[in-house]
Amino acid sequence: MQRVVLASGSPRRKQLLEWAEVPFDVVVANTDESYPDDIEAMQDIPVYIARNKAAAVQYKVNDCIIIAADTIVVLHNEVIGKPRNREHAIEILQHLSGQKHLVITGVVIKNNAQEIAFADITEVTFRELTTEQITFYVDKYNPYDKAGAYAIQEWIGVVGIKSVNGDFYNVMGLPVSRVVQALTGIWGD
Repeated sequence: MQRVVLASGSPRRKQLLEWAEVPFDVVVANTDESYPDDIEAMQDIPVYIARNKAAAVQYKVNDCIIIAADTIVVLHNEVIGKPRNREHAIEILQHLSGQKHLVITGVVIKNNAQEIAFADITEVTFRELTTEQITFYVDKYNPYDKAGAYAIQEWIGVVGIKSVNGDFYNVMGLPVSRVVQALTGIWGD
């Protein structure tokens, strides 16, 4: 297999690929995570952003397979991004409390010859969270780099998640089983 490059500085994505025993290097390029207003399907938003991340890294590396991903949280058809500050993180989690929401990760896997792009959707339901639980989590875990202001593998996921319908690892930031399947199915072992 060609050299694999993860176009992400996310420690969670790195950990998931390591767990899957995919040999890879990390190469990160700063990219704009905004998207055009005219994107109609929610699942196309993180794919658009992931494609931009892959393109930015492609200029830095040669002859390799690039894996890029982006994750969004959607509540009532509204994209919930990363929190701007402590107050915004608390506000986001108050909105998610007791609610069902979608976690959508867009993935782009490409080399010089071809590209695979897909979105994986997982439905997550939070229990009702108290203000004390929310502020404890935000103050202890500082979830400012996470879409939806939470990480399922942290304390809030353990005590606050009622149900997960879909790929748990997608909520962590990478549907790693689909990624590995794409790598082996398209480019061989």
